[in-house]
Amino acid sequence: MRFRIKRSFVLLVVLGCVGLLGSLSISSLAKSEHTAFWTHGAVAAQELPSEVVVSGQTDGAALEAKGKQFYAVGEWTQAISFWERATQAYALLTDTIAQARVLSNLALAYQQLGNWEQAEQAIQDSLELLKQISPITPQSERVLAQALNNQGMLQLARGESEAALITWQRATEIYEQIGEEAGVIRSLINQASAFKALGMYRRALKLLAQVNRSLEKQPDSLSKAVALRSYGDMLRLVGELTQAQRVLEQSLAIALELESPVDVVKTLLTLGNTVRTRGQNPKALEFYQQGLTTCQSDRICAATIVPLQINLARLSLFIETEQWHEADRLLPAIQSRFNNLASSRTNIYQQINFVRLLLDLKSKLVAKPIKLQNAPSWQEIQTILTDATQKASVIGDRRAESYAIGLQGRVEELLQQWASAEQLTKQALILAQTLNAPEVTYLWQWQLGRIWQARGERQEAIAIYSDAVTILESLSQDLVAIDPDLQYSFRESVEPVYRELVSLLLQSEGGEEVAQANLVRARDIIESLQIAELNNFFREACLNARPDSIDQIDPQAAVIYPIILRDRLEVILSLPEQPLRHYSVSLEQKKVERAIEQLRHNIVIRSRRDFYAPAQKLYNWLIRPALTDLTSRGIKTIVFVLDGTLRNIPMAVLHDGKHYLIEQYNVALTPGLQLLASRPLEQVKLKTLAAGVTLERQGFPALDYVNLELKEIQEQVTSVVLLNKEFTREALERQIQYSYYPVVHIATHGQFSSNIEETFLLAWNSRINLNQLDRILQTTTPTQERAIELLVLSACETASGDRWAGLGLAGIAVRAGTRSTVGTLWSVNDKATAELMGQFYRDLAKKQLTKAEAVRQAQLSLLKNPAYRHPFYWAPYVLIGNWL
Repeated sequence: MRFRIKRSFVLLVVLGCVGLLGSLSISSLAKSEHTAFWTHGAVAAQELPSEVVVSGQTDGAALEAKGKQFYAVGEWTQAISFWERATQAYALLTDTIAQARVLSNLALAYQQLGNWEQAEQAIQDSLELLKQISPITPQSERVLAQALNNQGMLQLARGESEAALITWQRATEIYEQIGEEAGVIRSLINQASAFKALGMYRRALKLLAQVNRSLEKQPDSLSKAVALRSYGDMLRLVGELTQAQRVLEQSLAIALELESPVDVVKTLLTLGNTVRTRGQNPKALEFYQQGLTTCQSDRICAATIVPLQINLARLSLFIETEQWHEADRLLPAIQSRFNNLASSRTNIYQQINFVRLLLDLKSKLVAKPIKLQNAPSWQEIQTILTDATQKASVIGDRRAESYAIGLQGRVEELLQQWASAEQLTKQALILAQTLNAPEVTYLWQWQLGRIWQARGERQEAIAIYSDAVTILESLSQDLVAIDPDLQYSFRESVEPVYRELVSLLLQSEGGEEVAQANLVRARDIIESLQIAELNNFFREACLNARPDSIDQIDPQAAVIYPIILRDRLEVILSLPEQPLRHYSVSLEQKKVERAIEQLRHNIVIRSRRDFYAPAQKLYNWLIRPALTDLTSRGIKTIVFVLDGTLRNIPMAVLHDGKHYLIEQYNVALTPGLQLLASRPLEQVKLKTLAAGVTLERQGFPALDYVNLELKEIQEQVTSVVLLNKEFTREALERQIQYSYYPVVHIATHGQFSSNIEETFLLAWNSRINLNQLDRILQTTTPTQERAIELLVLSACETASGDRWAGLGLAGIAVRAGTRSTVGTLWSVNDKATAELMGQFYRDLAKKQLTKAEAVRQAQLSLLKNPAYRHPFYWAPYVLIGNWL
């Protein structure tokens, strides 16, 4: 991708990006990778127009323009020289407004060189001058808004996100008062960047959506491209990946049309991040490489931090996909870019991110016979972190300083230098606590807990782990508030905290039984982890927990909590009116997950019978130790709060050597009793809204027996049916909005996935994703407060090859707002489904059976049929939520 750009047009483009035509603040976008931080001296001065005619030292306007030209190509020192002279010229002319304008731009130039004291002084001098202006004019107000925008940039660069937000809100108000729409748009984009830094992604998304509505009818411009890029990146972060990619492609088209290489490259980087989130790693590498090639061919772009950011993204992907030699070849190019970087928040976070990736790389290569030639030594890594710490201290970014020191502690931990690891971690923790930054604090509490555990200080480790979990439970965001510049993932840096604390709590000391208080705490933590996983899946905190006692729900039900830990399988058993029980199997996590995978793989092949062995293993691990208690207490229903990959298999198929579990007990699943809404179905008059697709649609095959399935339902309960063309998203929404249906039955193709965007149901004219289904099922009239009691999804399946696909089914069950959901774990035989559903609704109509009993009897009806004896036919149906 090549660009032919006139030098004068380069100037216009760059000034448009950084905002010097109106304000320098447009470059501060939703993520630091979008900020145009440039390295000093990247383009020689002689490559600019040779001279600007300056009629004496008093020509402030010419001096100001010359400074803008140097700033545009990263010549900070030259820009400062001309702007300082321009400030003096305007002072001689008593042009206070112009003097204040140049001072605010000077502040950004000083900041680029890491001269923070001078930057702060310049912005304060600018604001003080503007206070003295009387009478206030639209021109002075415009310059005040510009100065506030620049002040917000400095605040954000120092990690003062809340202060930056307040400053940009003031700027927005001024722009609105003087009717300058372009300024309003710039400051709203900046506000979004502050919200993002604070972890308030939904607030940021709302602002950017507002900006893009304002820009829709305007001609293409760089401001529009930047706004679309910010909007697309925010959509990515909240999981709206299809829309994110579409918006980013619009941004890319505009940047290409306007021949702005820097914006093209930034958008390619963001597109790469987006398709990578969608699991399209080869496509992500294409975008990264295309962006890198484009950037390196453009002098201005090559001088920015963007090539480094692209290479860090490539390195992360190479490590994730275990392309060790590609990672090794990339390391020198990355290391060389860290030489002589200015002290800015963006640059510091790139250093921290690089170290995090190096630690990940080293940890993954510990057990592998691979030696990398270019990987930095431990000492070199510590040197990088020391440099980052010093730079963070210079600019006063305490958060970055905490990260850098904490990672120094992590290196010492990996080297088993426990004393220095503890000292550094405590230092990082104190900094984070002083900042009141819980998303940083918990990381160092977790690290300190690991250190104390390694030293045998178990009680101290439990206490600090508990503090970390308490913070995670209290975070109001969806746990993506962890700094996005560092790209920590839920499974890397949140989930292990819960599991490691549970592991500590369930360890017996001296052969004694685990204390009841520890069992209760461990159970509560696992329930909290279930909520945290679902909130992370939804990319927002949308679930409210309310603790329920099993005694209050069903005195004939037991709850089993299997917990997959690194070195063992723990099981907590909750029985009515009894203390919690606990049993454990010493097994490595990979062996447990191998048995789960074997069962899931073999059970869907109707010609095979080798699912018995893993089914019996799991029965022996999960059920057999509890049999005496289950029998003595007269338990009829076993409710599982499943962990990890266990969600992908049906508990009904567990086998004791003679019988399946479903032959002895009702079986139900719940993401946790804290999410359970309990009310027996018998209290509700049954009326069903049934919808289905029988014909081939959108690449999915026909479902020949859906007609029969819906007919069976109509024969058993009062029903309204939407079939084929009648089953549209809009028609489903209208029916639910204006009528009350306790039961909604949808017979169509669908998929459950760990990716919220890949979790959907197939309607006649479109796919219904999880967010849309949420809106549809909760579209009720103001006077209608009755919830949907039961949602039945037949013919759906968990995504193939997705270890966490069961999370999607749990997500639908929770997000739909229904009390209970019946779903299928794999694509079922539609003739067998018609028979099973007929029996299910016959039993429900009797109002003598609970939902769990009705599902069980329907499954047993197939099991007893020689044609459907194989678990493939009857096992995939699972009941999630309220089982009464």
